[in-house]
Amino acid sequence: MSRRIGPPSISKSKTSSGTPDARTRRSAVTDSERAILGVVLRAGGLTQPEVSRSTGLAQQSVSRLVKGLIERGALYEGARVLEGRRGQPSMSVEIAPDFLYSFGVAMMTDALSVVLMDFSGIVLEQAFFPMPVMSRTRVFEKLEATFESFLRKRHLDRERVFGVGVGVSGYCLGGRGRYNTPRSLDEWALVDIGAILSDRLNYPVWVENDGNVAAIGESLVGAGRTSSDFVYLYVAAGIGGGVVINNSLLRGRHGNGGEIGLMLPRGTYAQPDLSLLRNLVAKGGVETDGISDMLSRFDIGWAGNHEWIERTRDSFSLIISALAATLDPDAIVIGGRIPKALAERLIPNIEIFDDARRAEPRTMPRIILSETAGDACAIGAAALPLHSQYFTVGQGLVRPAPVG
Repeated sequence: MSRRIGPPSISKSKTSSGTPDARTRRSAVTDSERAILGVVLRAGGLTQPEVSRSTGLAQQSVSRLVKGLIERGALYEGARVLEGRRGQPSMSVEIAPDFLYSFGVAMMTDALSVVLMDFSGIVLEQAFFPMPVMSRTRVFEKLEATFESFLRKRHLDRERVFGVGVGVSGYCLGGRGRYNTPRSLDEWALVDIGAILSDRLNYPVWVENDGNVAAIGESLVGAGRTSSDFVYLYVAAGIGGGVVINNSLLRGRHGNGGEIGLMLPRGTYAQPDLSLLRNLVAKGGVETDGISDMLSRFDIGWAGNHEWIERTRDSFSLIISALAATLDPDAIVIGGRIPKALAERLIPNIEIFDDARRAEPRTMPRIILSETAGDACAIGAAALPLHSQYFTVGQGLVRPAPVG
């Protein structure tokens, strides 16, 4: 089992220039501070009265906690906002982008995607590498070179990077750390991925299922800004997902919450994934070297696209109807590696089953596109270290522990 290593608890300290030092940046935050950082991040900036209303914390506590977060460099003072017709304008606070940074890594069946994210959730750098062979040696080489390139380009020291998040395809074994991956990721199967990467990269590493990390990213910088309860459908070589309730990831007892593809009986319904799409476009005359190659050349006019929608709409309808009935979320988000143009054509074909009793049927979740720009898994992976330690809110929190 991976050991839990959090940032050191160190009181406020600053360099001679007045800038918070690395230890101060990494010092532990309280649950109340997490709640404040979380609502400010999702809103893009709030006044202190708005923070108080959003978190339920007393105004006096908010004032004290916000002051401390500003002193540590996690928040900064924005513009003053006049609330109502009377009184003095209230100071707004915003997330300080340069407080800390994180790397995100998506380990796919045929590719590696890497991003550098700042504390406000903005992706500063990203790189994508087709990887026909996902061996440990090749992955180490790519990650080390890419991390160094990103840091050099942004003029950042290693100490400013809080950690590395990794999203990987596969079932979690034993709660965290070990995954039963697809065959193309054999060298990463049944081993402690976090420990292996941390030992080589010399960073704390968080590892999660790809659907879960994409859901975390969506919660922080996508649809989660307006929906606190949603289910993320991660459409890639297979189909998976993540469940977000009250802005918190629902991992499940064994870390396999959101394994949406397992809802479908084998052989009865088409698997609604991009492996099927690749087969169908090949039947229509478009040969590709893999899913990454297909996506790089994707054309909404391909003959196989229409057949894919026809064959998968019942599968999506069954999955989404089951999620709507059991979880009652505000939204179902369709994302992952599915091309946006294809998802836009798919959504009108999905039916959420309901008996439509009387004049007021139950409220249905909205089916929407992912609002995360870029590689959802890599972005979510980069958000994982920051989400785990700084932005988690809600009850029954799950904070995956880093390794390293």
